[in-house]
Amino acid sequence: MIKEKILNTPEFKKLVKSKNSISIFLTILELFVYFGFILLLAYGKDFLSAKFYGSITLGIPIGIGVIILSWILTGVYVTWANRSYDEKVAEIKEKVGGE
Repeated sequence: MIKEKILNTPEFKKLVKSKNSISIFLTILELFVYFGFILLLAYGKDFLSAKFYGSITLGIPIGIGVIILSWILTGVYVTWANRSYDEKVAEIKEKVGGE
């Protein structure tokens, strides 16, 4: 079966390892930022309640930054997957004789 041939090629196994490495790195980075913010909320109330601009405290732009960073990390993964991963999977399919 073509699926098994593709899954057993060394190129595909290498590609899966790189995908897992990127996914794990981005996940750990996101968890570090998110839980860092949560810990900062729990233990750094004085820092977060400092005035940033007018009545806006530092907690608001930092919280928005956490959300924006999440979007950016998602965009990084999607861009990598579309430009690199999908192309390499297509090359492996073609090489093995898949559709």
